[in-house]
Amino acid sequence: MSNTQDLTGAPHFLLSTLVRQPVLDPKGNQIGVLADVIVRLRDGSYPTLSGLVIDVGNTQIFTSVEDLAGIEAHRVRLRTTKLDLRPFSRREGEVLLKEDVLGHRLIDTERTIMVKAYDIELRQTGESWEATGLDVHKPRWFKTERSHKPHATRDWNQFMPLIGHEDSSKVRSDPARFRKMKPAQIADLIEDSSGKEQHELLAQVHNDPELEADVFEELDDDRQSRILKDRSDRDVADVLAHMRADDAADAVMDLPQERRKAILALLPATQNAKVMALLGYHDATAGGLMGTDYTALPSTTTVAEAIDSVRTATAQQPEALTTIYSLHPDGTLAGVIGLVQALQSDPSKTLGDVADPEPVSAQPGDDIIEVTTTMADFNLLTLPVLDPERRILGVITVDDALEAAIPSDWARREHNRAAPGSNHAQSETRTSH
Repeated sequence: MSNTQDLTGAPHFLLSTLVRQPVLDPKGNQIGVLADVIVRLRDGSYPTLSGLVIDVGNTQIFTSVEDLAGIEAHRVRLRTTKLDLRPFSRREGEVLLKEDVLGHRLIDTERTIMVKAYDIELRQTGESWEATGLDVHKPRWFKTERSHKPHATRDWNQFMPLIGHEDSSKVRSDPARFRKMKPAQIADLIEDSSGKEQHELLAQVHNDPELEADVFEELDDDRQSRILKDRSDRDVADVLAHMRADDAADAVMDLPQERRKAILALLPATQNAKVMALLGYHDATAGGLMGTDYTALPSTTTVAEAIDSVRTATAQQPEALTTIYSLHPDGTLAGVIGLVQALQSDPSKTLGDVADPEPVSAQPGDDIIEVTTTMADFNLLTLPVLDPERRILGVITVDDALEAAIPSDWARREHNRAAPGSNHAQSETRTSH
């Protein structure tokens, strides 16, 4: 059933009012009390009730939804007296609403924040029951007649429960919907999560290497380091292989020194070369800020060819593609042209004809203040870093310059917290070992 179906007149109850209520056989005799409700998650649809967990004496037993005769305000009725009295054991794919969801945090996909489920709405749809809504409003600690009224529930499909039970891992809620969130939003959720929640969030992105790398790039240094520390060398290398080289180099420096050499050896040759080239620069200098993604072409290249080169550079950082650099025959920097200016130029002209022949640049040892001041003074989106022979070593993008210049306690002030463990006064130099 989709979440657009009209459920206004359907019988419905809150889970909190059903738990511990008596479970009766067809003759009205009490068998036990309701301990939990079992559902199975369905991508894009409401979870369907598949069974009940009943407390019978000191034992919990299972009964299938086919044995359910009805749910009423203060009791649950069964249609059979023949029950399996073996102790309940959860099977793969089964989600227990009370144990796994009620009182636990989940993702509010409307606001991309973590909230807690204080109650769950169950509604009857034809012959079946479904979990259709969640109450995420914290109840008042005092309970008067006026304050005890339940809050309105919100649609179940506006949330993503984090079901940490290992045997139910294959039925985590809609992964496609999870991947629609931006990497920075997922990183914020991870930084706001408990250990168990973090494990589940990381599991959601692990099967998408590109998304996983993007999320790791957005994590604060301390959280990223702690997560990578608990992974094998191969797993760490797999993540670093998909990260931007400059971010991968930063991550390597946050690893224990004794692990760096082994992890670097596991990187693909191209990524290894880029990371190794960056590791020799101090992280608070232009060399430490630069990335290795940029578009540099011979000055004889036509504007049309240059634009096509940008169009096909899908593996490069988009922020670095806002500028096209032209090169002399000896590989030194000849000029620079912004992408918008290139689009507005005659496509048949060469870069040598249209590029600015006096590009602003930085040296690897320039500090953060010099870099950010230069970029602000000249309104630059990118700043090339040159060696003494004026060959391009890398490019600093404005987002990386801003991140380096903004005080660490501002980075996440909308969440009213600073990035844990961040210390911009730390002056460890990137050095390969």
